[in-house]
Amino acid sequence: MGRLAALALSVTLGALPQVVSAATCNWPAWDSYKKAMMSADGRIIDSSSAQLITTSEGQSYGLFFALVGNDRQGFAKILDWTRNNLAQGNLDKHLPAWQWGQSKSGKWQVLDSNNASDSDLWIAYSLLEAGRLWQWPAYIAQGQNMLWRSAAQSLRTLPGLGLMLLPGDVGFDSDQGWRLNPSYMPPQLLARFAQISPVWAELASNQQRLLIEGSPKGFAPDWLLWQAAGGWAPDPKDGSAGDYDAIRVYLWLGMLAPDATNRQTLQQHFAPMVNLTRTLGYPPESVDAITGTYTGTGPVGFSGALLPLLASADSPALAVQQARVQQDPPAADAYYNQSLLLFGQGWDQQRYRFDKDGRLSPAWANTCKN
Repeated sequence: MGRLAALALSVTLGALPQVVSAATCNWPAWDSYKKAMMSADGRIIDSSSAQLITTSEGQSYGLFFALVGNDRQGFAKILDWTRNNLAQGNLDKHLPAWQWGQSKSGKWQVLDSNNASDSDLWIAYSLLEAGRLWQWPAYIAQGQNMLWRSAAQSLRTLPGLGLMLLPGDVGFDSDQGWRLNPSYMPPQLLARFAQISPVWAELASNQQRLLIEGSPKGFAPDWLLWQAAGGWAPDPKDGSAGDYDAIRVYLWLGMLAPDATNRQTLQQHFAPMVNLTRTLGYPPESVDAITGTYTGTGPVGFSGALLPLLASADSPALAVQQARVQQDPPAADAYYNQSLLLFGQGWDQQRYRFDKDGRLSPAWANTCKN
């Protein structure tokens, strides 16, 4: 290759995020996830529904997994699809719509335009960390812009509680009170955002109160109601059961850094789930947060989600659930179970860690050359 051609090539490559050799730095589980559920243009598809929906949640998880897998091309595709189809072409002006899929008329379109604030936070987080780890300032700027927009649309000051994140912009406040989802605010993400604005540190403090007070027996509910006069109450729609949303509370807390703020307090509070899983030999599908009664056998994705907390507690149940994940994996296209598994098993395999301030530390950062 001539010197001028080589120089032109280096300039061209320098203008784009560099791609690391998949032969040395890939994440096989992420590759399988993409093959089963990601379209060529970056849409994460939930095939469990007749409408073949895509959610902002799925897109946000895909971005995080692509970052953990050092997959810059996959990250860019997922981001582009999210921007073009869920955010009207502009993530700086619009938070992503929650649900997209095939309508009753057969048209592929947004099915629910409300935002999902947990997805907004995960997208903002992945952009910030991708920009830092890949040294790509445009991602950092977009992550910061999205974070501020999420704060403007979804943060509220609730009487008697203080600053809190509503699950979406519309439909979560009424005369009864405010519906809240404990799994929507991973402490790692709030710690990372607190490095940008103290607003998020205030939210993190209130989130700990929600987790402790809203789970009196050490079992998280899917949803809670905050009443200005009466404090915490069971959700009027879903009651006090904790299952497919609540499992993520244990997942986030299990992945806290050893020196993260309040890690010991939070993990000890939710130790009853660790103990119950050890006794049963599997995670229950549903546990009532008020009574502690449980029903059903949780899917294998629940076992994957509990791996970090079981490891942090040094529980004998860890080996049992690791074996269950290996012996009875979910279907390749089981979107939610596979997502829980990538989070939990990826952490268990030391593919990534969070530090005390919520920064991501992927394994490839130390083993792969950019």
